[in-house]
Amino acid sequence: MGNITLKNVSKSFGSTVIIPGIDLVIENGEFVVFVGPSGCGKSTLLRLIAGLEDTSGGTINIDGRDVTGEAPAKRKLAMVFQSYALYPHMTVAKNIAFPLKMAGEDQATIDRKVKDAARVLNLTNYLERRPGQLSGGQRQRVAIGRAIVRQPSAFLFDEPLSNLDAALRGTMRLEISELHHQLKTTMIYVTHDQVEAMTMADKIVVLNAGNIEQVGSPMELYKTPRNLFVAGFIGSPKMNLVEGAPAAKYSAKTIGIRPEHMQISTTAGEWKATVGVAEHLGSDTFLHVQADGVGPLTVRADGELAVHHGDTIYLTPDKAKLHRFGPDGKAMAT
Repeated sequence: MGNITLKNVSKSFGSTVIIPGIDLVIENGEFVVFVGPSGCGKSTLLRLIAGLEDTSGGTINIDGRDVTGEAPAKRKLAMVFQSYALYPHMTVAKNIAFPLKMAGEDQATIDRKVKDAARVLNLTNYLERRPGQLSGGQRQRVAIGRAIVRQPSAFLFDEPLSNLDAALRGTMRLEISELHHQLKTTMIYVTHDQVEAMTMADKIVVLNAGNIEQVGSPMELYKTPRNLFVAGFIGSPKMNLVEGAPAAKYSAKTIGIRPEHMQISTTAGEWKATVGVAEHLGSDTFLHVQADGVGPLTVRADGELAVHHGDTIYLTPDKAKLHRFGPDGKAMAT
């Protein structure tokens, strides 16, 4: 079980409204990612679900039970924070076992659950070590193990990878995704990194200033952004957004074209452009160009494309992949 339903949930601090009112359904077993810029309310929303913050209005239901006024311990949720919050004087085994001891479990049950969690998280060989003897990724796995042994209805992750370097973040993304497939438990994951959101989520919730801009699968948000905010936020590099005459040609206030949806030629095309910085990444090359009458654009090209700073190229957007937005910033029908 792990169905979570929010009905008109709001949060204010005095006269400052953080979340004006949100409706959201999270199905049992889903991996849901809350994503958005800093200050958009995603961590606050997670803390409301966890019970670490009181709601200002609305109701929160978990498995059909109204938990809006219940204490965090009664919600059967387990939270993993950005900080590992491990006890440095305890071994890995004792850190994982701590919530079970607090709950009064017998030693045989504790030992079994700790061993099961360690096996799932590849920590069996580290059970007698202390946190100071572990890498950052291993410490994060211990924190996750401490959550797993509680057998919660849902896991809540609050930017758990922010303290790790780029390589470890990539590894831990895979490990958490694999863990979800093994446990089949509801997971809610907060991040400002849309790459994490795209690669991990079954369903993404895009937040902006406390409001839900769009909810959908990663590819739904990528292919059919509802408005300019989602279009500019989802995708890496982000979508090119163009106004003026080029947009008017397509009967729109703004047009959007992703960097990978433009054809490149050295002889002819719709937009003439001058190459600025060319980022050669091996498999891909990202060109930052200035297009005549259009403005700055980012273009994704084949990694072996031989272009350099100052070269002239011609770009033709793929009409079938072009997005149109009206004066209100909302997507227009194709």
